Amino acid sequence: MDRHTKEQRSFNMSKIRSVNTTPEILLRKKLFAKGFRYRLNVKTLPGKPDIVLKKYKTIIFVNGCFWHGHNNCKYYVIPKTRTDFWISKINRNIERDIINNEKLITAGWKVITVWECKLKKDKLEDTLEKLIECIISTER
Repeated sequence: MDRHTKEQRSFNMSKIRSVNTTPEILLRKKLFAKGFRYRLNVKTLPGKPDIVLKKYKTIIFVNGCFWHGHNNCKYYVIPKTRTDFWISKINRNIERDIINNEKLITAGWKVITVWECKLKKDKLEDTLEKLIECIISTER
């Protein structure tokens, strides 16, 4: 049973954004400060990637741990209510992510996924360092 009324739940869900999330903005600011220039949410590419670094032929998706089913992560906890709905929804997101990544890789892009939990204060600098190494490496 849901603790909120239908109207309260609708209001809560309406506040969840798919673009310009706090983790996205944080990562973009850090990349920009390091000299990287990028495009945002390019609609012509599969999955409308969060960050597109054309110069490096690299795509970065900033995934929320809950919404994209980050295994073994403390932020990925299936709700106790409407469990079947949430499992189905998250599995569809995971399947869509896999399909979009395959399309991008086939088109010659390097695809990097950065998880929300890796952008927390205690892990941010290490994540940024590894990300930059991955971006500038010539391997795909």
